[in-house]
Amino acid sequence: MKFLRNMAVATLSGLVAIAALSGAPAQAAGDLLVAPTRVILDGKRGTQVILNNVGAEETTYRISLEIKRMGEDGRLEDIDPAGTNEAEKAALALVRYAPRRVTLPPNQPQSIRIGLNPADTLPDGEYRVHMLFRAIPKTQAVTDEAGASDLKIQLIPLYGITIPIIVRKGNLSATAALANARLGRDEDGPVLELDATRKGTRSVYGEFRVMKPGQAKPIIVQKGIAIYPEIGKRKVDLPLSDEEAAAIRGSEVIIAYHDTPENGGGMIAELRTVVR
Repeated sequence: MKFLRNMAVATLSGLVAIAALSGAPAQAAGDLLVAPTRVILDGKRGTQVILNNVGAEETTYRISLEIKRMGEDGRLEDIDPAGTNEAEKAALALVRYAPRRVTLPPNQPQSIRIGLNPADTLPDGEYRVHMLFRAIPKTQAVTDEAGASDLKIQLIPLYGITIPIIVRKGNLSATAALANARLGRDEDGPVLELDATRKGTRSVYGEFRVMKPGQAKPIIVQKGIAIYPEIGKRKVDLPLSDEEAAAIRGSEVIIAYHDTPENGGGMIAELRTVVR
């Protein structure tokens, strides 16, 4: 498959328009903006991700692929290349992209072209890598102002954004179910905890909406929650304010897991329960 041609984009408003038209949100870290935040390929065509430097200085970014696995707490764990399984090795070999390093002036977008190598010999299934965009720190000039006996250490934060690149081969499907909703608390405050299970041959991804029966407006909306194929069950934590926690404590609620709006927004799973 040939890479898509590089698309010329001249302004930040152009990047925002692309994200809006595609229905895909943009993700930001430090001075880097990336859209879309999730890529799904079916082998028929490639795509592109748009980077934009929204900072005040020219910055160089390195692009790489890595493997992450989801745990039952929903967190993604970095996997050393030596510890990858056969499907993960195949995913790394399957995805190709260019360029792998870009230098962007302020407010200068750049497209990263993504394509696939032949997958005829691979079994049907979902293959996933994570694309990492990381700023390369500039070399700092050494001065002798403080004297030879003084040691100065400058800590430079390295900002990075990671997005999943998902390749689906074959006729894949998945279902999900929700259970055991309860109020909890983490370091940031109250949360609505629940268990989400998945069955099938692909991941599920979407947003959670919590509402009371008879009310159209959700009390809580939490977007961007996935259950990847390496797990069949995960714990989901939906952050709450103290007022939201008080509003649902001891009450009957409907917890709905919906597909993303760009994929139709259909219902993935629903739970009607009393929260304790």
